[in-house]
Amino acid sequence: MKASRRTFLIGSVAAVSALTWQRQVLADTALKLDESDPQAKQYSYKLDATKVDVATSPAYKPGQTCANCSLFQGQSGDPYGGCIIFGNKQVAAAGWCNAYTNS
Repeated sequence: MKASRRTFLIGSVAAVSALTWQRQVLADTALKLDESDPQAKQYSYKLDATKVDVATSPAYKPGQTCANCSLFQGQSGDPYGGCIIFGNKQVAAAGWCNAYTNS
C-alpha cells in the first residue's frame, strides 16, 4: 500500500501532539525543590522571595526572584522552572536563593 500525503500529515500531527502532551505531563510531574532539601538549605533557597531573611541573606534585594535570575530555565509566566544550580529539580519562579545572578 502506497502512503499518501494525507496519511503522512495525519501521522505527523499525531506524533507532534503526543510529544507535546508528554512534555507537558513530564513538566507537571517534575520534582519541585523543597526548602528542606539539603542543597536548597546550602543556597538559602526560599519558595517565596518576599520571605527571605535579609539578616541571613544580605545579598537579597527586593524584586529579585528566580524568574528574573539568569540561571532560571523556565518560560516567562511559568510558576516553576528548571535551574542550573539544582539540576533536575524545579524551582518556584517567585523563589530566591543566594546564587541569584542577573548578568
